[in-house]
Amino acid sequence: MADNIDYTTPGTMYGRDGTTGNAIAPTTGGAASGGTDKMWLPIWSGEVMRAFDQYRMFEPMVESRSIASGRVMEFPITGTVAMKAAWGAGEELVGGIDDSSSKTFAVSLDARPIASHFELDNIDLMITQWEFRSELARQAGQTLANARDSQVGAFIARAGAEVLISDDPRLAGTGTVSTWRNTLVNAPIFDLAFSPELDHLGSGLDVERADAALALLRAIEEFFIHLQTINAPTEGVTCAVSPRAFQDIRALGVARDSSDLAGGAGRPYFGGVADAGGLGAPLGQGMNNLSDSLEYMGCRIIKTTHMLGKDHSTLASGTAEQIAASAAANNIGEARYNGDFSDVKAVIWQRGCVASLNKTGLKVDTVDDIRRNSVFTVASVMGGTGVLRPELCSVVYGATATGSGAAAKRAALMTDLGLTAEYQNG
Repeated sequence: MADNIDYTTPGTMYGRDGTTGNAIAPTTGGAASGGTDKMWLPIWSGEVMRAFDQYRMFEPMVESRSIASGRVMEFPITGTVAMKAAWGAGEELVGGIDDSSSKTFAVSLDARPIASHFELDNIDLMITQWEFRSELARQAGQTLANARDSQVGAFIARAGAEVLISDDPRLAGTGTVSTWRNTLVNAPIFDLAFSPELDHLGSGLDVERADAALALLRAIEEFFIHLQTINAPTEGVTCAVSPRAFQDIRALGVARDSSDLAGGAGRPYFGGVADAGGLGAPLGQGMNNLSDSLEYMGCRIIKTTHMLGKDHSTLASGTAEQIAASAAANNIGEARYNGDFSDVKAVIWQRGCVASLNKTGLKVDTVDDIRRNSVFTVASVMGGTGVLRPELCSVVYGATATGSGAAAKRAALMTDLGLTAEYQNG
């Protein structure tokens, strides 16, 4: 390349030979050569990993495990221990194999990893242009994080539709076993029968969305009551809503028209006002990042653009081309992830409801394709997901789930989602 080329003409992009074109001119001295032309790869890999960790949200909020070998991890579930109501003097306690019986729930990795990929014909851009490389790294990491969040979110919703199995060792037995020792029941579904206003969570007029936001807060309170009833942990509880629903919750108590100012300005629930409980943050402070959250009665309220209101199912009928196009556009992984979550308005869960597995972490590979004179790069992650304790998750549903009782409603919800139950003992 000539050293006397003037690259200072504003608004002009130069090719590698100094002529105008579609490639950024290399810095003086040209790109690294010889054995150093691959030094960008470890830097790039770190940038992808950082973006992946930065954008994923759901995985840290469930039981996450790394698996070093094999494909399956088993999670033990222990039943209730024996109880003697009155232990007389000299009376021998005789144990039995049924006391504190245990079983395991098996969670397996997916059959294949998920991957984000791209191809370049000018590797100098990756080596010399930080802005170009960092943007590709951000997109590669965000794509994987979004896909993994969608998968974990799908299984959180699935946990809200799974029914307790009959041979769960935590369920109370028969005969002389006292039912007061075990109050395990299915978590409720918060549908339109619970509150018709929930249909407007994240959509509708201002007053409708405000009523829906209040109904959601009431559902969170009821969920905590359920956890206490079954003696389940009450820490690590999260509620995921859409960004609009999040803003509606934060804006509760904010005046929307002049009538709201009668008698003086209102006190926003989540405006950081001390007299209103100090929830949230002052309204002068924006909470517009996806990582921002609110706290309500011990529940962390987060916003997500994944799974809620999305249809990840494939066309049931049509031509092969139409079905394939539907799968390519909607599917987020294996068939067990691809439900129709169009009417799922929110999910409320305790972190023990779902397990997330990963193997080898995030992997980044690149290869020179000499046939095309290009460089192909792939970032991939091997993961898996499973339901552990469905009684620790509730779905906020924008319809009325049919059936009498939580178990029947959950079975109907599973059908509505287009999924089949897979919660079973290992």
